[in-house]
Amino acid sequence: MSLESERLRARGADVWATAVAHPMVDEIGAGTLPHKTFRFYFEQNVQYLYQYVRAVGLGVVAAPDLDSQATLARFLGQLVDVEIPANIRFLEHLGGSMNHLPEPLPTTRAYAAHLMKAAGSGNLAVTLSAVLPCQWSYGEIGQRLVTKIPDDPVYADWIGMFATDGYDELVRASTDLLDRWCTDDDQAATSEAFDRSTRFELAFWDMAYAGGEAVPRLEEAVTPVSAAR
Repeated sequence: MSLESERLRARGADVWATAVAHPMVDEIGAGTLPHKTFRFYFEQNVQYLYQYVRAVGLGVVAAPDLDSQATLARFLGQLVDVEIPANIRFLEHLGGSMNHLPEPLPTTRAYAAHLMKAAGSGNLAVTLSAVLPCQWSYGEIGQRLVTKIPDDPVYADWIGMFATDGYDELVRASTDLLDRWCTDDDQAATSEAFDRSTRFELAFWDMAYAGGEAVPRLEEAVTPVSAAR
């Protein structure tokens, strides 16, 4: 029997592949994405990340032992000590301001609401299934783009944040945690949470690339997975 993380990753393989090879991701890798578009991404992403931290924090609450709490504490540290400060720096470098953020758009709000609902279940496997597509896919993006770093330091620094051995090791630790705690009885709920988060990852890239709302992708993301199949 395959590990739960492998099973979930295989379920969403098509959507996952589209997200990690999104045109916006490719333009980041090439250093050709307009800075205005990247600033828009950070304006939404920094607001999403604040909710993402809360979801991971609820995972700490649900963790049944100290080792699991330690892994999730590292997950939180990566977000609070590294990614959110970096997002703020990128935003400000590109001309944005934390004091003048636009309202979170429907995709941002819906993704955050999904994370909080999954994490609010109190089930660690479901929580991990909801938060892993973001962490895991960014690690994959970083590993893919680091093979040819663009000259633009903004894009080079962003890629470098997700391409380190430490980040890759944290992804493995997080997926191992899911594999450890998921039971057969959890699999319907973990499938729903993981599939929906994977679809939200694609919808978020669409939204950022378009500089606004990508309604068709959002509708696909919020539709219950059972109804979409």
